[in-house]
Amino acid sequence: MPEPSLSRATATKPRGRPGYDQQSVLKIAVDVSNERGYEATSMGVLADILGITKSAIYHHVPSKGDLLRLALDRALDRLEGILQESGASEGLAADQLEYVLRRTIDVMVEELPYVTLLLRLRGNTEVERDAMTRRRTFNARVTKLVKAASAEGSVRSDIDPAIASRLLFGTVNSIVDWYRPGGGITAQKLADHIVTMSFDGLRVSATERIS
Repeated sequence: MPEPSLSRATATKPRGRPGYDQQSVLKIAVDVSNERGYEATSMGVLADILGITKSAIYHHVPSKGDLLRLALDRALDRLEGILQESGASEGLAADQLEYVLRRTIDVMVEELPYVTLLLRLRGNTEVERDAMTRRRTFNARVTKLVKAASAEGSVRSDIDPAIASRLLFGTVNSIVDWYRPGGGITAQKLADHIVTMSFDGLRVSATERIS
Protein backbone atom coordinates (compact mmCIF):
# COMPACT_ATOMS: atom_id res chain seq x y z
CA MET A 1 0.00 0.00 0.00
CA PRO A 2 1.18 3.58 -0.57
CA GLU A 3 3.14 5.09 2.29
CA PRO A 4 1.40 7.97 4.08
CA SER A 5 2.69 11.48 3.39
CA LEU A 6 2.17 14.94 4.77
CA SER A 7 1.93 16.65 1.42
CA ARG A 8 2.68 16.25 -2.26
CA ALA A 9 5.90 18.17 -1.75
CA THR A 10 7.31 15.95 1.00
CA ALA A 11 6.08 12.79 -0.70
CA THR A 12 7.63 13.53 -4.08
CA LYS A 13 10.72 15.45 -3.08
CA PRO A 14 12.15 14.43 0.32
CA ARG A 15 14.56 16.90 1.85
CA GLY A 16 16.99 16.86 4.74
CA ARG A 17 20.18 15.09 5.66
CA PRO A 18 21.15 12.30 3.23
CA GLY A 19 20.32 8.88 4.66
CA TYR A 20 16.98 9.95 6.09
CA ASP A 21 13.64 10.50 4.47
CA GLN A 22 10.22 11.06 5.97
CA GLN A 23 9.50 7.37 6.44
CA SER A 24 12.81 6.53 8.10
CA VAL A 25 12.41 9.48 10.47
CA LEU A 26 8.86 8.30 11.19
CA LYS A 27 9.94 4.73 11.91
CA ILE A 28 12.62 5.82 14.38
CA ALA A 29 10.22 8.30 16.02
CA VAL A 30 7.64 5.54 16.54
CA ASP A 31 10.22 3.15 17.99
CA VAL A 32 11.51 5.81 20.40
CA SER A 33 7.97 6.84 21.39
CA ASN A 34 7.07 3.24 22.18
CA GLU A 35 10.20 2.83 24.28
CA ARG A 36 10.11 6.16 26.16
CA GLY A 37 6.49 7.22 25.80
CA TYR A 38 5.17 9.77 23.33
CA GLU A 39 5.13 12.63 25.84
CA ALA A 40 8.78 12.05 26.72
CA THR A 41 9.89 11.91 23.09
CA SER A 42 10.63 15.52 22.21
CA MET A 43 11.96 16.66 18.87
CA GLY A 44 15.25 17.36 20.67
CA VAL A 45 15.45 13.77 21.90
CA LEU A 46 14.64 12.49 18.43
CA ALA A 47 17.27 14.77 16.86
CA ASP A 48 19.92 13.44 19.25
CA ILE A 49 19.06 9.84 18.42
CA LEU A 50 19.04 10.55 14.69
CA GLY A 51 22.28 12.48 14.95
CA ILE A 52 20.85 15.53 13.19
CA THR A 53 19.55 18.93 14.23
CA LYS A 54 15.90 19.65 15.02
CA SER A 55 15.77 21.93 11.99
CA ALA A 56 16.80 18.96 9.82
CA ILE A 57 13.83 16.99 11.14
CA TYR A 58 11.54 19.88 10.22
CA HIS A 59 12.60 19.41 6.61
CA HIS A 60 10.75 16.12 6.75
CA VAL A 61 7.82 16.91 9.04
CA PRO A 62 6.38 20.19 10.37
CA SER A 63 5.91 19.12 13.99
CA LYS A 64 5.89 16.33 16.55
CA GLY A 65 2.11 16.21 16.23
CA ASP A 66 2.39 15.60 12.51
CA LEU A 67 4.78 12.72 13.14
CA LEU A 68 2.18 11.23 15.48
CA ARG A 69 -0.59 11.75 12.95
CA LEU A 70 1.39 10.00 10.23
CA ALA A 71 2.07 7.03 12.51
CA LEU A 72 -1.53 6.71 13.66
CA ASP A 73 -2.89 7.10 10.13
CA ARG A 74 -0.66 4.27 8.99
CA ALA A 75 -2.10 1.93 11.64
CA LEU A 76 -5.72 3.06 11.32
CA ASP A 77 -5.79 3.12 7.52
CA ARG A 78 -4.69 -0.53 7.50
CA LEU A 79 -7.23 -1.56 10.14
CA GLU A 80 -10.11 0.34 8.53
CA GLY A 81 -9.18 -1.15 5.17
CA ILE A 82 -9.97 -4.61 6.51
CA LEU A 83 -13.66 -3.70 6.72
CA GLN A 84 -13.66 -2.85 3.00
CA GLU A 85 -12.42 -6.30 1.99
CA SER A 86 -14.91 -8.82 0.62
CA GLY A 87 -14.28 -11.29 3.42
CA ALA A 88 -15.61 -8.75 5.91
CA SER A 89 -19.01 -8.58 4.22
CA GLU A 90 -19.67 -11.94 2.56
CA GLY A 91 -21.06 -15.17 4.03
CA LEU A 92 -22.29 -15.80 7.55
CA ALA A 93 -21.70 -13.00 10.02
CA ALA A 94 -19.63 -15.41 12.13
CA ASP A 95 -17.37 -16.04 9.12
CA GLN A 96 -17.06 -12.31 8.55
CA LEU A 97 -16.16 -11.86 12.20
CA GLU A 98 -13.49 -14.54 12.01
CA TYR A 99 -12.12 -12.96 8.83
CA VAL A 100 -11.89 -9.53 10.46
CA LEU A 101 -10.24 -11.03 13.52
CA ARG A 102 -7.63 -12.87 11.44
CA ARG A 103 -6.90 -9.86 9.23
CA THR A 104 -6.61 -7.61 12.28
CA ILE A 105 -3.94 -9.93 13.65
CA ASP A 106 -2.18 -9.84 10.26
CA VAL A 107 -2.15 -6.04 10.27
CA MET A 108 -1.05 -5.85 13.89
CA VAL A 109 1.93 -8.12 13.20
CA GLU A 110 2.86 -6.25 10.02
CA GLU A 111 2.49 -2.80 11.58
CA LEU A 112 3.32 -3.73 15.17
CA PRO A 113 5.18 -0.54 16.21
CA TYR A 114 2.47 1.70 14.74
CA VAL A 115 -0.42 -0.24 16.25
CA THR A 116 1.42 -0.34 19.59
CA LEU A 117 1.58 3.45 19.56
CA LEU A 118 -2.12 3.62 18.69
CA LEU A 119 -3.14 1.35 21.54
CA ARG A 120 -1.13 3.34 24.09
CA LEU A 121 -2.78 6.68 23.38
CA ARG A 122 -4.04 8.71 26.32
CA GLY A 123 -6.10 11.27 24.42
CA ASN A 124 -4.01 14.24 25.50
CA THR A 125 -3.97 15.93 22.09
CA GLU A 126 -6.46 16.49 19.29
CA VAL A 127 -4.50 14.12 17.07
CA GLU A 128 -4.78 11.40 19.71
CA ARG A 129 -8.48 12.04 20.29
CA ASP A 130 -9.22 11.87 16.56
CA ALA A 131 -7.38 8.56 16.34
CA MET A 132 -9.25 7.18 19.34
CA THR A 133 -12.55 8.14 17.71
CA ARG A 134 -11.59 6.22 14.57
CA ARG A 135 -10.59 3.24 16.68
CA ARG A 136 -13.95 3.30 18.50
CA THR A 137 -15.73 3.37 15.14
CA PHE A 138 -13.78 0.30 14.05
CA ASN A 139 -14.67 -1.48 17.30
CA ALA A 140 -18.35 -0.56 16.83
CA ARG A 141 -18.35 -2.19 13.40
CA VAL A 142 -16.96 -5.37 14.93
CA THR A 143 -19.62 -5.30 17.64
CA LYS A 144 -22.27 -5.15 14.89
CA LEU A 145 -20.78 -8.30 13.38
CA VAL A 146 -21.03 -10.06 16.75
CA LYS A 147 -24.67 -8.96 17.03
CA ALA A 148 -25.42 -10.18 13.51
CA ALA A 149 -23.74 -13.53 14.19
CA SER A 150 -25.80 -13.88 17.35
CA ALA A 151 -29.02 -13.01 15.50
CA GLU A 152 -28.35 -15.58 12.77
CA GLY A 153 -27.66 -18.23 15.42
CA SER A 154 -24.04 -18.90 14.48
CA VAL A 155 -22.58 -17.68 17.78
CA ARG A 156 -23.83 -17.86 21.32
CA SER A 157 -26.71 -15.54 22.15
CA ASP A 158 -26.16 -15.62 25.92
CA ILE A 159 -23.07 -13.39 25.72
CA ASP A 160 -23.60 -9.67 25.30
CA PRO A 161 -22.18 -8.68 21.87
CA ALA A 162 -20.47 -5.57 23.27
CA ILE A 163 -18.76 -7.66 25.94
CA ALA A 164 -17.83 -10.38 23.45
CA SER A 165 -16.32 -7.76 21.15
CA ARG A 166 -14.29 -6.22 23.98
CA LEU A 167 -13.03 -9.62 25.09
CA LEU A 168 -12.09 -10.62 21.55
CA PHE A 169 -10.17 -7.47 20.84
CA GLY A 170 -8.78 -7.26 24.34
CA THR A 171 -7.11 -10.58 23.57
CA VAL A 172 -5.95 -9.40 20.15
CA ASN A 173 -4.68 -6.06 21.46
CA SER A 174 -2.57 -7.83 24.08
CA ILE A 175 -0.33 -8.95 21.22
CA VAL A 176 1.52 -5.63 21.36
CA ASP A 177 2.68 -6.41 24.90
CA TRP A 178 4.32 -9.75 24.24
CA TYR A 179 4.52 -10.70 20.56
CA ARG A 180 7.90 -10.35 18.86
CA PRO A 181 8.13 -10.81 15.07
CA GLY A 182 10.72 -13.24 13.81
CA GLY A 183 10.14 -15.82 16.52
CA GLY A 184 8.61 -19.25 16.19
CA ILE A 185 5.03 -17.99 16.06
CA THR A 186 3.91 -16.74 12.65
CA ALA A 187 0.98 -14.37 12.21
CA GLN A 188 -1.11 -17.23 10.80
CA LYS A 189 -0.30 -19.54 13.70
CA LEU A 190 -1.06 -16.72 16.14
CA ALA A 191 -4.41 -16.11 14.45
CA ASP A 192 -5.21 -19.85 14.53
CA HIS A 193 -4.61 -20.01 18.27
CA ILE A 194 -6.63 -16.88 19.06
CA VAL A 195 -9.53 -17.90 16.80
CA THR A 196 -9.62 -21.39 18.32
CA MET A 197 -9.60 -20.07 21.87
CA SER A 198 -12.20 -17.41 21.11
CA PHE A 199 -14.61 -19.20 18.81
CA ASP A 200 -14.69 -22.56 20.52
CA GLY A 201 -16.28 -20.72 23.43
CA LEU A 202 -18.38 -18.38 21.29
CA ARG A 203 -19.54 -20.27 18.23
CA VAL A 204 -22.66 -22.45 18.35
CA SER A 205 -22.04 -25.96 17.00
CA ALA A 206 -24.03 -27.37 14.08
CA THR A 207 -25.76 -29.79 16.46
CA GLU A 208 -26.81 -26.98 18.77
CA ARG A 209 -28.16 -24.97 15.82
CA ILE A 210 -30.30 -27.90 14.66
CA SER A 211 -31.68 -28.53 18.14
